Amino acid sequence: MFTGIIENLGKVENIVKENSNVHFTVSCPFTNELKIDQSLAHNGTCLTVVDIEDDKYTVTAIDETLIRTNLGTLEVGSIVNLERCMMMGARLDGHVVQGHVDTTGICKEIIENDGSTEFVFEYDYDDVTVSKGSITVNGVSLTVVQSEKGLFSVHIIPYTIEHTNFKTFKIGSVVNLEFDIIGKYVKRLMSTK
Repeated sequence: MFTGIIENLGKVENIVKENSNVHFTVSCPFTNELKIDQSLAHNGTCLTVVDIEDDKYTVTAIDETLIRTNLGTLEVGSIVNLERCMMMGARLDGHVVQGHVDTTGICKEIIENDGSTEFVFEYDYDDVTVSKGSITVNGVSLTVVQSEKGLFSVHIIPYTIEHTNFKTFKIGSVVNLEFDIIGKYVKRLMSTK
């Protein structure tokens, strides 16, 4: 379980394909605090640490993960948003995030506002967003501003842009989306009636 508050940025140092799996070796400021078998969200995707060496660690993504997320587009040098799992008893500063990416979206528009930046994303998926509801984009807990079928926008403050990989986004960037878990359960319950 995660909160969607990005802890730090990681840099992809190496990528090794093994059958349908891909092993990503990443460096980050808190590698020395990690342990084998620990859950760590990469652009909102929960992956397990399988190896640690010096200031780098390795995680493995299976085929299902690569199909559903943007991890398959990563290259050596790519910057990823990182968050370690939530500690019980700690403050929940973002919202409840599972680290289970639902689908990817595409950045369609970036609008500079006075004090914030609006990012508009398009997606082809059957889950919905609601204005003032929660959405996770590349692991970042955000509030939906505009909400339409297959389209939503968020407004990002300068601090969030500086401390996440939102600073690398451009038109056409592919992002990971995790829709609000409560909304998904409500939708499922409504569909069974």
